[in-house]
Amino acid sequence: MSRVAVVTGAGRGIGAAIVDVLVAQGIRVVAVDRCRDDPAIGYPLATKAELDSVCGRHGEHALALVGDVRSASDMRLACETAVEHFGRLDVAVASAGVIAGGMALHEMGDAAYDAVIDINLHGTRRLFTAAIPHLLAAGSPRHGRLIAVSSAAGLVGLRHLAAYSAAKHAVIGLVKGVAADLAGTGITANAICPGSTDTPILAASADLYGLAAVEEFAEHQLLGRLLRPEEPAALVGWLATEASSGTTGAALSVDGGMTAT
Repeated sequence: MSRVAVVTGAGRGIGAAIVDVLVAQGIRVVAVDRCRDDPAIGYPLATKAELDSVCGRHGEHALALVGDVRSASDMRLACETAVEHFGRLDVAVASAGVIAGGMALHEMGDAAYDAVIDINLHGTRRLFTAAIPHLLAAGSPRHGRLIAVSSAAGLVGLRHLAAYSAAKHAVIGLVKGVAADLAGTGITANAICPGSTDTPILAASADLYGLAAVEEFAEHQLLGRLLRPEEPAALVGWLATEASSGTTGAALSVDGGMTAT
């Protein structure tokens, strides 16, 4: 039977690319996104039309589900939907994320700070908490995969993005702790750390920094260019396979060399 995944933040950007990669590997996907804006975040979020478009190109292999990572019940519903619709759950990918800041931490309001922490960090916890019982129920041998999208900002501090850096650092700590919790079960937990990737969230970052174009971020990466969403997605695809069975509790960079120097 084909494996099944839940992917949050699937409406666009890296999350949408992850759906594409997983389906190409024969994995069926419940693709989840909030599909409405958040007043605490200063740019438009993915729409239902975008989520439907992602799933529409995969036919019966991907199912669109509107759900908010700020809701534990929504994450339980996503995992239950995977089991009820596709018969099982093998992979959970926490890709939903937002950015806010563009100012020093002491100048940042509580609403924006709380949204960044809640969506990026607690959204990962909520998905993993909902998914783990289903992965454990798979019996032995288990090959469950928990994957979080952190960031290069989870490895270094970025000016005027203290809240985002804090959340992404914490995602890595969460993943390491979960990997330890699940030692010996056959379930692995890992994080990927993308650098500047050509997505709507990078465009929002450019606005925060007052840059004329997102391409200006490329100068911070040894490759001298922005990443394409399918590049970090490819690393998620590998982590979802049996070939990654020796990797757990890791934070794997796919950042064009952004953190190498």
